[in-house]
Amino acid sequence: MDPIENPYAPGAGTRPPELAGRDEILEKARILLGRIRKGSQEKSIILVGLRGVGKTALLNRISDMAEDAGYRSIMIEAPENKSLPDLLVPPLRRLLLSLDHSAKVRKGLAALVGFIRAFNVKVGDIEVSMQPGVADSGDLEADLCDLLVAAAEAAAERHQAIALIIDELQYLKEVEMSALIMALHKIAQRDLPLVLIGAGLPQIVGLAGKSKSYAERLFEYPQVGALSFNDASLAIVIPAERKGVRYELDALSMIYDHSIGYPYFLQEWGYHVWNTASTSLIGTTTVERATESVIRKLDENFFRVRFDRLTPKEKEYLFAMAALGEGPHRSGDISARLNRAVESVAPIRNSLIRKGMIFSPAHGDTAFTVPLFDQYLRRVHG
Repeated sequence: MDPIENPYAPGAGTRPPELAGRDEILEKARILLGRIRKGSQEKSIILVGLRGVGKTALLNRISDMAEDAGYRSIMIEAPENKSLPDLLVPPLRRLLLSLDHSAKVRKGLAALVGFIRAFNVKVGDIEVSMQPGVADSGDLEADLCDLLVAAAEAAAERHQAIALIIDELQYLKEVEMSALIMALHKIAQRDLPLVLIGAGLPQIVGLAGKSKSYAERLFEYPQVGALSFNDASLAIVIPAERKGVRYELDALSMIYDHSIGYPYFLQEWGYHVWNTASTSLIGTTTVERATESVIRKLDENFFRVRFDRLTPKEKEYLFAMAALGEGPHRSGDISARLNRAVESVAPIRNSLIRKGMIFSPAHGDTAFTVPLFDQYLRRVHG
């Protein structure tokens, strides 16, 4: 069929044509945004899930919901090699400069200038008189709290609200996560209109709890997982039906089995099946032919881009994990496969956790954060 008419959208964080199976999470976000906008208390949200489950797509949708609800939405992604001050300053600068220059806004800008100077953030000049002692101590916990409180107060004075939306939260340093949690605690205590909606790999729950013991009272952690067969079918079928194309039930079952219900993989299979199909009724033969293209595409892009970031020792550790079959696996079993002591490979395991390649679903267990990655490793390792 015509590739130009292909309705599917594989990609990092791209909006799926049908966001199926996420109504409960979107309803949580709607309630959160509505209650904070009205001055009521509600826990912020951190979405938790593996790679490929659609966390970023959900954040994009929630950002739109926030804008529709009258929020100023700040959406950022936390990479491994950038500090939280560097991430926050540019969007907060734009937000504060866009507000009318009332007393609270001037205070917010002064706090921003102090924060910029304290943490050497590179940004364009802001013309504003300084208020000494506001967000300029060099202590991230104190200064970030001052800055976000001042920004929330400025927004409140202009009858605005702020939705701080942060993806890849697991890459924040412990001190940065601690500072962010402290600031949100202070904002909640003052009933200010600023809310955090974040997303991260499963280790984010432990990072938040380790940073501040009261984090569990500030956040809800909705789990974002693989879709059920019914929801996965909707994600595939509805976009096709809009174009007059139908799927046989066995074809849908085959796609589901290959993709194991992960939204990113569903989009890849849908995309390649569409381009392979020659008729408007798609059956198992078409899915079988398309699967070769999907696997090749995933190996060359989705999997390899992550694999190529690893050191030889890290690759060796993951090959040992994959050779044990479908996980999770005990750390002792992986080290035994490597013929090494658990203690000697612990630094490699910790490095892979920091890079977001693996996580610990339970004490002593290790699992991949990327679905189907074990199959990829077995393919490339022979």
